Amino acid sequence: MSETPLNSPSAAQSSLRGGFMAAIFLMATSAIGPGFITQTATFTAKLGAAFAFAILASIVIDFVVQLNIWRITTLTNRRASETANAAIPGSGYLLAVLVIVGGLAFNVGNIAGAGLGLNAMLGLDPRIGGALSALIAIAIFLSRRAGMLLDRMIIALGFLMIAMTVIVAFVSNPPVGEALRQTILPDVIDFPTITTIVGGTVGGYITYSGAHRLLDKGLTGAHNLPAVTRAALTGIAVTGVMRFVLFLAILGVVASGVTLDLSSQAANPAAQAFAAALGDWGMRIFGVVLWAAALTSIIGAAYTSVSFLTVFSPMTDRARDIATIAFIGFSLVVYLALGKAPAAILVFVGGFNGLILPIGLTIFTYVGFARSDLMGGHRYNRGLLALSAITCILTWYMGAKSIGPIFAFLAQ
Repeated sequence: MSETPLNSPSAAQSSLRGGFMAAIFLMATSAIGPGFITQTATFTAKLGAAFAFAILASIVIDFVVQLNIWRITTLTNRRASETANAAIPGSGYLLAVLVIVGGLAFNVGNIAGAGLGLNAMLGLDPRIGGALSALIAIAIFLSRRAGMLLDRMIIALGFLMIAMTVIVAFVSNPPVGEALRQTILPDVIDFPTITTIVGGTVGGYITYSGAHRLLDKGLTGAHNLPAVTRAALTGIAVTGVMRFVLFLAILGVVASGVTLDLSSQAANPAAQAFAAALGDWGMRIFGVVLWAAALTSIIGAAYTSVSFLTVFSPMTDRARDIATIAFIGFSLVVYLALGKAPAAILVFVGGFNGLILPIGLTIFTYVGFARSDLMGGHRYNRGLLALSAITCILTWYMGAKSIGPIFAFLAQ
């Protein structure tokens, strides 16, 4: 789905705006999937307003990771796996395999989340709802106007998610002042919680979704760097606002004295919170939010994972669309055959993708420090690289912490 900007000034300007909007919302909606919604409800019920600090920490890490990867990808004009291979021969193949496997695991969870969303919204059996959602995603890539449909679907659903969540946050009347205080001065700092949130919102394919969309739009080169930087910051801001609004919506319910059931894997604390705020309508709004988050994440995971296949063999745009369809179809088959509760799947994928993030970030940090030849001779910003190096150390620690949930899931 490569799209080259048109030659006339007005058409080119419109293409630039559309390209940046597509990248912004692909990254933002990929980062706010079913896993994050489930985790937010669970951790807000456990930590209350103190969870605000974990959200802030995830946004800061997101800022460093996304800004560096978007900028370096723009300068190298290569997909992440191709950049990795050029910097450290063979590392791109490893990164591609990890992202594709992680994307598959994430997509199984996304399809499960879509099934839960349609169950809450319309009462459909979750397995039927998951299958229907996967078929909708496949239909987008079957179209010969897949690129345009992808962009419009992602943007529309992104706005829908934000609007619905804001309504619930307003009705639940959260203690905003206390939440703001604990964003900076939390009563408790829970590092495993931060690890889980980062793994599920920045790890794996999510890191590269917006950057690869920029490549497909032809938005590369040093002359596009200021605009890419603004787009990355905008995407991070959109993601941060959505995360915090969702947290406030659930915090209002918890602060009112409602106890969310966290006792079993089948429990759905986010659905309980929305229902407590608005009754039956709250449950239906939750279904819309979860389904929109899941569907956009199905599309984002498949699109980004397949973009890594080009490191093994060049692919035409149509071949990539076909491979994306196959990827979604295979994810659906795995979901239907696995038999795991959706909550268990979502815990697993967050942990697995927490292992992938530090590998890619380390390679990109090395490129920024030592391989200006891959960036057209551009001397990369040293301040951003210093932040990237610090974040590398932190994400390696978090990746190690993610191993426990993975083995726990496999042992079930």
